Amino acid sequence: MRFPKTEAKIITLAQKIISGLKDNPNFRKIEELTGEKPVAFGSGNCSLEQEEEFWECELAFEEGKRPSLFTTLVNSGLLLPTPDELDDGTLTEKLWEIIHALAMLGVFLHNTDHLNDRELYTDLWHDALREGAFIQPASKAHAYHIDIIGSGSEEDLFLFLKYYADEGEREWWKDEYPQDNFPNSAPRPYDRDSFLPKREEWEEGQC
Repeated sequence: MRFPKTEAKIITLAQKIISGLKDNPNFRKIEELTGEKPVAFGSGNCSLEQEEEFWECELAFEEGKRPSLFTTLVNSGLLLPTPDELDDGTLTEKLWEIIHALAMLGVFLHNTDHLNDRELYTDLWHDALREGAFIQPASKAHAYHIDIIGSGSEEDLFLFLKYYADEGEREWWKDEYPQDNFPNSAPRPYDRDSFLPKREEWEEGQC
């Protein structure tokens, strides 16, 4: 079913947005870097300052200003010993120090309850913190999320279905996943996610 009046309003709004973007110097720089016209969608409640901040961030992203989180943490003064250097108690303390330091940078972890503290610390030290990450610590409008099972691999999908998927999600995946290897739902072996720092709730008026 089509709604011509609604479609016309959307087209008019899109034309206004594109027209405004063309006057933004960061928009033009992004277009020059990528060879494509940038596209973004928002709630319509963004102030001019928020829009300008967004395109500044987008430009920085396209310019490749993405040091690893490991480097960012070390440069901020946080010591990150190898997993083998830490006994279990000290490792747990260091893990939570990292988790809270990341939250201060606007970086948040998800889906960690299938790993014990040493396994998670090892994953962060060797893998998750080593990737380039574009973060904006001074802006509450930006957040960077690390999904420990978010690689898209078969192993991560298996873990999702076993420990994290609800019944509706499991039913949907039964049509997509090999039946002979479909995992039974199991309790999460650890309870960490409920204590992880969370991004501030989305507030009315944010874009």
